[in-house]
Amino acid sequence: MMDSQRKEQLSILMVAPQPFFRARGTPFSVLHRIRALTTAGHRVVLVTYPFGDDIELPGLTVVRSGRPPLIKDVKIGPSFAKIFLDALLYIETVRVLKTDQFDVLHSHEEAAFFAVGLAKRFGLRHIYDMHSSLPQQLSNFGRYNLAPVRSVFERLEKYVLDTCDGVITICPDLGAVVENLCPPTKPHRMIENTADDSKVFQPDRSFSKAEHGLRDKKIILYTGTFEAYQGLKLLLPAFAQVAQQDPSAHLVMVGGRRDQVREVQALVDSMDLTDRVTLFGTVHPSRIPSFLRAAYLIVSPRSSGTNTPLKIYGYLRSGVPLVATSIYSHTQSLNPEIALLVPPTSDGLAWGITLLLSDPDYARQLAKNARHWAERKYSDRRYVESVLEFYQLVFPHSSNLPDKADTGASYGVS
Repeated sequence: MMDSQRKEQLSILMVAPQPFFRARGTPFSVLHRIRALTTAGHRVVLVTYPFGDDIELPGLTVVRSGRPPLIKDVKIGPSFAKIFLDALLYIETVRVLKTDQFDVLHSHEEAAFFAVGLAKRFGLRHIYDMHSSLPQQLSNFGRYNLAPVRSVFERLEKYVLDTCDGVITICPDLGAVVENLCPPTKPHRMIENTADDSKVFQPDRSFSKAEHGLRDKKIILYTGTFEAYQGLKLLLPAFAQVAQQDPSAHLVMVGGRRDQVREVQALVDSMDLTDRVTLFGTVHPSRIPSFLRAAYLIVSPRSSGTNTPLKIYGYLRSGVPLVATSIYSHTQSLNPEIALLVPPTSDGLAWGITLLLSDPDYARQLAKNARHWAERKYSDRRYVESVLEFYQLVFPHSSNLPDKADTGASYGVS
């Protein structure tokens, strides 16, 4: 354990049971946690899965765990593959702890289950980065959603919250979980994933409407994963209704694994929407701004879940009007002044999209309101400050205050 009276910079071992880097929610969150800490001069060693793109940040060292035989990748959510990957992640974490000196063990998601014991064993403080409630994940994904399994996860989650030295949550729903289970003296900060991706990924202009024959089209943009909870089975029938009413409407979908893209493309073809829908698959994060610039409106059709989608904050900054389903996942961060909230049905989405297509003044006002809201409440600087302020709660004698962070720095990914 460090002598907190004398040492300013912290040496942080972060453990993330994720492919890093990969363009999806939790890896983005992990990336920006690291950026906030390293811009303040702290050193971060990240132990993570053997999959993902290499990334360069000053002050960051990435250590990858071993790859189990026959496992070539890992899907989002609970899986048998994760059991083997997490076992090797644990082994690598122990190895790093034995060969280096750290002040804190910062664990993400289920890595907290073994981080509890390791923090105690090596005399470190333990910060739990709670991106989701793991029992809720079982329900959201439908995998292994059995009462005995949920009970085990509930007990593990409570044990981690009881024993950790501080916990970060990402949305009001998770904040309420912590407040219900933890004493008020437990250091806790809700830090919404409002970080600006352009601080790491230099935006490019690789998407052009003209190059794809869409110059005169009003692009309805979806970006994100193609998991079931994202509501794509609501979006496509909704767009079929829109397409009948507005010949200029064109749906662009960015994201999804190759097998998921093939499945959605087959559905698009079966609905006779082949000429009205374009799928791009997963693209590099630097390309997303070019899609946003080309969009007439953005749609977030999520059908279930309680966590706020990370992408929502970027949408609010984009200057493009947003249609989102009125489920708690959205409404805990959105309101009718900054987004058009619609019933989580195909008819609801179709109504909302059609309204914004037909009323450009209303659409522009929504986008203007959203951008102002984001500037006031969801700035990147405020995000960095929040991460550092939380660390100050756990390490009150560390002198690296938020105003010492270079929040304007930009980095690169390869």
